[in-house]
Amino acid sequence: MVDAGVDRQTVDTPDVDRRHTDQGLERKQQLLDTAEVLFAEAGYAQTRIADICAAAGVAKGLFYWYFPTKQSLFAELVRTMRKQLRRAQAAAMDPRADALSRIRQGSMASVRFMAEHRAYFTLLDVERSEPALAEVLRDGSDVYAADVVRLIIEAQADGTVAPGDPQLQAVGVLGAVSSFSHALRNGAVDVDVDTLAEAVGDWVVGGLTAR
Repeated sequence: MVDAGVDRQTVDTPDVDRRHTDQGLERKQQLLDTAEVLFAEAGYAQTRIADICAAAGVAKGLFYWYFPTKQSLFAELVRTMRKQLRRAQAAAMDPRADALSRIRQGSMASVRFMAEHRAYFTLLDVERSEPALAEVLRDGSDVYAADVVRLIIEAQADGTVAPGDPQLQAVGVLGAVSSFSHALRNGAVDVDVDTLAEAVGDWVVGGLTAR
């Protein structure tokens, strides 16, 4: 959870590098969105580049302009969703609030984001066991943990979070968000998203303040 700023695209000569034009970025996002749906429906291994191109209504040449391989597209999809999640967390956290409140706000925002992008996170549930994709999925997970650890250390300093190993406490925060969100996706809990987000926020705060 981080107060992430807007990522900037470096555009030197838009007329030369079509990948950086507005239309080019829209086409690239179109391929990512289409692949996300197809991966969720059929699985990563069963989805061919030809399937993605056909569903997106583009030629294979355009696909290869942006992505040299299907795995590179998957990696870009993961990076894009990671950035969007961190932006959602940052937008939900009040910079004037204490660190514990920001942890709660970020946790609730994460639950809502995962529910909004249910197909993508369902895809990750399935594809984590795919050896070719495991490294892609691990990449960046330490960033989330570092964000939470930083906030926990800040909260411990002001006395709102119980003493303890911040690394272990961060695992608990991330585990609660992930587990409750997974339970919503697979139907193990039958509540609306806002109710679940509030419950997760309360659970996280309770765990961090227990002595």
